[in-house]
Amino acid sequence: RTGSGVFGVIGIDLSERSMDAFENSVLLSILGECALAVENRRIALEKERATMQAQNEQLRANLLRTISHDLRTPLTSISGNASNLLSNGETLDTETRNKICTDIFDDAQWLIGLVENLLSITRIEDGRMNLQISPQLMDEMIEEALHHVNRKSCEHTITTQYGDEILLVNVDARLIMQVVVNLVDNAIKYTPVGSVIRISAYRKDHQVVVEVADNGPGIPDRAKAQVFEMFYTGQSRIADSHRSLGLGLPLCRAILTAHGGTLTLRDNVPNGSVFSFALPQSEVNIHE
Repeated sequence: RTGSGVFGVIGIDLSERSMDAFENSVLLSILGECALAVENRRIALEKERATMQAQNEQLRANLLRTISHDLRTPLTSISGNASNLLSNGETLDTETRNKICTDIFDDAQWLIGLVENLLSITRIEDGRMNLQISPQLMDEMIEEALHHVNRKSCEHTITTQYGDEILLVNVDARLIMQVVVNLVDNAIKYTPVGSVIRISAYRKDHQVVVEVADNGPGIPDRAKAQVFEMFYTGQSRIADSHRSLGLGLPLCRAILTAHGGTLTLRDNVPNGSVFSFALPQSEVNIHE
């Protein structure tokens, strides 16, 4: 026991002989050390819980502050463009109206993508994401994902390369496609117009590896450890200032971790970045 209470009880069979004073003193010393160890462990766990709670509160505050700040720009843009159409729609030429409608559509799509990312990462963190696992071909998922990337992809050259082997994985196809979309959109945002984005998939050591490489300005070494943190956004001037809350990469890592996979970053040679993820390969069963 300690001053804060009793942690346990020990019983010793003394039917054959009793303890002498020395043995009794040693036993009490051992029990005292055990009690101190238990109390220290309890205090450490309480501190850990308090720290985690403080971090969660800080994370929640950062989320609200970041969203409140960054959503103002696209919402103001949507409201202003819609007001312009309502007030001056008849006097605007076709090209101007199309440009305004395109801006409204882009901002709305960005807001939808943000909400999807927020919902997904919240469910994964809370353990409420129910994975719909089934055998999927990686190349087919990549091709489907490319139909949903940022419309600005037409300003870049996107290429794909697959090996000759069958790349089969047991995954939730919707979530893995979201990973591919986020990685490609990220490359589009942080590389200049005309950059080349190369997507490749191949088998390595019983894993299926997917790489998204670009030839943009790359990521400084000092920032590599931060890119997977929530709310971290790169300082590249190329990026659209109101189109990155820093949720894409943390969400990708969370999704891949839930699938038993990994997400890594390395430099592209001679310039640019390569994001790659690996998933356990699924066996191909051929039924005759």
